[in-house]
Amino acid sequence: MTAYRLGSGKSYNPDLFARLAEIEDRHFWFKTRRKIIGSLIAQMTMDFPPGYRVLEVGCGTGSVLRVLESICRRGIVIGMDLFAEALLHARQRSSCFLVQGDVHALPFRPKFNLIGLFDVLEHLPDDQQVLSKLHDLLIPGGALLLTVPAHKSLWSYFDETARHCRRYKPAELRRKLDHAGYRVEYLSYYMMVTFPLVWGWRRLAAMAGQRQSAEAGWARDVTHRELRIMPILNEILGLLLTPESRLVARRRILPMGTSLMAVCRRPL
Repeated sequence: MTAYRLGSGKSYNPDLFARLAEIEDRHFWFKTRRKIIGSLIAQMTMDFPPGYRVLEVGCGTGSVLRVLESICRRGIVIGMDLFAEALLHARQRSSCFLVQGDVHALPFRPKFNLIGLFDVLEHLPDDQQVLSKLHDLLIPGGALLLTVPAHKSLWSYFDETARHCRRYKPAELRRKLDHAGYRVEYLSYYMMVTFPLVWGWRRLAAMAGQRQSAEAGWARDVTHRELRIMPILNEILGLLLTPESRLVARRRILPMGTSLMAVCRRPL
C-alpha cells in the first residue's frame, strides 16, 4: 500500500467503514449492486486483451473489488481509496494491488482499460473535474462504469451522514459525462423495487427527527439503523430485486429507482 498526498478527507465519513464491512456481504442492497456490476464487468471485459488494467476508484472496504478480482482474472486489478481505514478492510477481502491515493491527484502513469466508480462521485464537490481526470486516465476505447444515488426527493439525513454533495437526475449525469468527453452507452435507474420503501422510511424518520435533530448524533444513529439487516425483509427484497438485476445486466432502461448506473467509453 503506497501513500500519496491526500485531500482533507471531508468527502466521506470514515466512521461508516466498520459498519459497512459488517453488513455488506449479507445486505440485499449491496448484494444486488455487486451482482449487477459483476454481470456488466463480465460483458465489458470479454474482448479485452490479456494483461488489461482495471482500477476501482474509492474501493472502500473491498466489497466490489473482490468481484472485480474474481471476474478479471486475465487482467490486473487495482483498488484505490483515500482512507487507510477502508483499505485495511479491503485487504481482508482481496489480494489485488491497493493504493492509498486522492482522486484529485491520481498517482498513475499507465492508463487503464476499465475504471469503476461505485457510489463515489456524489461525495465530490467537483464531480465534473473528476470525470474529466478519469477520462484522461482511460486508454482510447476504455470504459467507465459508475453508480450514483438518484432523485433529489430522496435527500435525507442519510445523505448528510454519508457526506453526499448531491443526488443525480439521469439528464444531469448524462450531461456531465458528455461534457467530460465520454460516449454514453447505457444509463438507467436501478433499485426500482426499493424506491417507495426508501421514500416512505426517510419521510417518517425525518418527521420524527424534527423533534430530535438537535440531539447530538441523531442523524448518525438513524443512518446506522437504516443499514441494519432485518432477516426476513432482507431476503424478500433480495428476491424482488433479482428480475431487475437481470434486466439491468441486459442493459434495459428502468423507469425509476433509488440509484443510477452508467456505462460509457472514451472514444477511439
